[in-house]
Amino acid sequence: MLRGVDLGLPPRSLVRVEGANGTGKSTLLRLLAGIDAPTEGRITGGRPRTAYVPERFPAALPFTAAGYLVHLGRIHGLRRAEAAGRAQEWLTRFGAAEHARTPLAELSKGTSQKVAVTQALLAEPELLVLDEAWTGLDTAARGELDRAVAARVAAGSTVVYVDHDPHRLAGAVAVTLRVEGTRLVAAPPAPVPAGATAGPRVRIEVTGPPGATLPAPLPGAPVRTAAADGAIRLTVASAHSDALVGALLTARPSWHIRSLSTVPDGHDEAP
Repeated sequence: MLRGVDLGLPPRSLVRVEGANGTGKSTLLRLLAGIDAPTEGRITGGRPRTAYVPERFPAALPFTAAGYLVHLGRIHGLRRAEAAGRAQEWLTRFGAAEHARTPLAELSKGTSQKVAVTQALLAEPELLVLDEAWTGLDTAARGELDRAVAARVAAGSTVVYVDHDPHRLAGAVAVTLRVEGTRLVAAPPAPVPAGATAGPRVRIEVTGPPGATLPAPLPGAPVRTAAADGAIRLTVASAHSDALVGALLTARPSWHIRSLSTVPDGHDEAP
């Protein structure tokens, strides 16, 4: 049970919720998603376009995977053809396209979770609520979900998530909250683990209008260094590079992408 919660969700941010099992993390997420209503107090402000991935996906529903996704897309206001196209795109990205016509009850746990995540991403939500959404996904699908989360934040959405991995999306989290007893308190962000930056990175050199400042927060928490001719060099894990480019191009004022290059594992930030 949670009491005295006073929480505002900032736009364009990634919010992590932590706490021991049974402390009320899932309850908080269900309240934020509009699934449950508070027994006391109230939730104010307009309801943004919201999508939710529950801790346990109700797979025993009378749909095929594609049929379920199109149905949910229609509920979100998409046209049938648009919902079907987006469903196919996301199932492909998560490596589950071959199961589009499989009844939900016959899917493996991992594939069911891919369907659950897909339904939440179909409508490009303004508020995305993920309750251990990475659990059950294979390594490739977990990486794809990381990229999808970064893209939603870059597009201006707020993403609130719970995950058992303390380092999930470390370095990109804007706000960390912890459930302690019946209260919700601010917590320091989890440190980025040693080796977390290993692997391919992308170096992006950008220029902006005179006096412009980079938007914040930026997807992937890129390392910033000065480049030639007044440009700024941003180095980020490749998983966040697309979202970072999107954030720069859609910023007001927008930033000019001067160059992109890959920085292989083991190389420093020097040009």
